[in-house]
Amino acid sequence: MTLFAVTFLLIYTLMHLMVWLGVRPLVPAGRRVRAGFATLAGVMIAAPILTRLLERADLDLAARAMAWIGYLWMGFLWLAFALFTAQGAWNGVIRLAGRYRPALRGWVLAGRRPALFALIAVLGAGTWAFFEAADLRVERVTLQVAKLPPGLPRLRIVQVSDLHLGLINREAVLDRVIETIRPLRPDLLVVTGDLLDAQRNHLEGLSAPWLRLAPPLGKFAVVGNHEAYAGRDNALDYLRAAGFRTLTNELVTVGGLQIAGVPDPAWGEQQGDARALAAADPNLPVIFLKHRPWVDREATDRFTLQLSGHAHRGQLFPFNLVTGLAYPLQDGLYRLDGDSWLYTSRGTGSWGPPMRLLSPPELTLIELEPAAGASP
Repeated sequence: MTLFAVTFLLIYTLMHLMVWLGVRPLVPAGRRVRAGFATLAGVMIAAPILTRLLERADLDLAARAMAWIGYLWMGFLWLAFALFTAQGAWNGVIRLAGRYRPALRGWVLAGRRPALFALIAVLGAGTWAFFEAADLRVERVTLQVAKLPPGLPRLRIVQVSDLHLGLINREAVLDRVIETIRPLRPDLLVVTGDLLDAQRNHLEGLSAPWLRLAPPLGKFAVVGNHEAYAGRDNALDYLRAAGFRTLTNELVTVGGLQIAGVPDPAWGEQQGDARALAAADPNLPVIFLKHRPWVDREATDRFTLQLSGHAHRGQLFPFNLVTGLAYPLQDGLYRLDGDSWLYTSRGTGSWGPPMRLLSPPELTLIELEPAAGASP
């Protein structure tokens, strides 16, 4: 068992224990009842790993069923963990303050009623999050660029990120994405990683729909950490079959526009942003594809716009507060040094739980226009 799996199981078990402490006032007394809850928790803790084992054994239906059950449970559990952790912190502060002001002790949230209200809130928020995950939005960004090729009034780029096609996100999700992109009529389609989240046998039929999109400047992609988990050959074969050119520490020029891309560090072929951008023509705009929204300050003078994803803006509130610690530039448009920009997508799909709370999925339409005063 890998270190990652051990760490995951430990953290996930501690989360279950925290939730158990929160709901315990609602659980009837008795060994059998508590043993039943412990058994259920044990199965759900192991569900993500069992899903991968079933997937590798080519037990498709069992893997998908386990994925749906296990990841929906995970989504509700994450929300319950956040709420009960906040409740525990509140009670700790109140009890401490109550030592000095006894009147505050009545503000402690304990017993059946607070636990019941918390459980209802979790069920409501989780249900909302399930439907929000299907609320695909188009975020429109307009940038004025001084280096657009002469005669090009506007360049339309659509960014897809973190779709996580696999056991849960399948044909219906992909068709919704494709049909949302088509009327946008992009000149260029880019993927900034984590398009996949499954082995080859669970991707059959999921590459052909991309062929319905044929933007004039092409389709380009970089790999994220989940392509590495899905397998190198598996990921590259899928992207090739879907009509994408995968950029690995390289730069290409199409239609007077330069497109560069680097793989995620999990891929194991990082050479540095500056090296990947070394051949950039300073007289042409550069679109830089990079999965994680980390900015190499030594390379910002070599690209016009960096497109990233990865953080999902936490996917489920309030975990955006956690992801924001690792990725401060985790959502939206940011001005960098000089004339360079970063746009970080919230993600087009979802990882794990098919749920998003206060972080709806997005496709990004970036429109580049000539800057005022730019030479024709």
